[in-house]
Amino acid sequence: MYHPQDFFFHKAKKEGYLARSVYKLMEMDQKFKLIQNGSQVIDLGCAPGSWLKYLSEKVGHKGHVLAVDKTEILIEEKNVFFLQSDILESNLTEISETIKKIGWQEKFDGVFSDLAPNTSGVKDVDSARSYELCSQAWKWTKFFLKPRGIFLMKIFEGSDSEKLFSEIKKQFYISRKFRPKATRPQSREVYHIFLEYKPH
Repeated sequence: MYHPQDFFFHKAKKEGYLARSVYKLMEMDQKFKLIQNGSQVIDLGCAPGSWLKYLSEKVGHKGHVLAVDKTEILIEEKNVFFLQSDILESNLTEISETIKKIGWQEKFDGVFSDLAPNTSGVKDVDSARSYELCSQAWKWTKFFLKPRGIFLMKIFEGSDSEKLFSEIKKQFYISRKFRPKATRPQSREVYHIFLEYKPH
């Protein structure tokens, strides 16, 4: 039987994180060395803020995190800029201009997407919605990512997933599929990690 308040729930509460999802990112970072001190990264789908807090801590005071979500959240970290935006409707050129206005570099070292659709319980519907979000996250990545940068995304895999993965893999030297220990047993989500971007 699934218990929502399990080990990772209590661990997050004890350690000051808003959600158990932080331990998914933490495990992937420890395994693949994704986040460096001083880096500039994007957190797509940042609410409620667990990944954001971890990213902010890891990039340090010399780094920056662009946090993006359609739901407004309270930001306390000084190295974070929050952008309230629906990723499916975002104008990337306007966002780039905003980044320049706040004095940040126009290109980023990493794009982290924990985007997830509102689930319906219908596998094909949820997979299609997840695919749409991942496709949009990939558009952000192509627009903002530096050469040799990293892209991490969560997806509910479906019939169209492999086509998207094949397209993305061509533009990275390394790709991995990973299911962190903190993933709930009944969840269909998996993470895809793409390392060392080689833009066309």
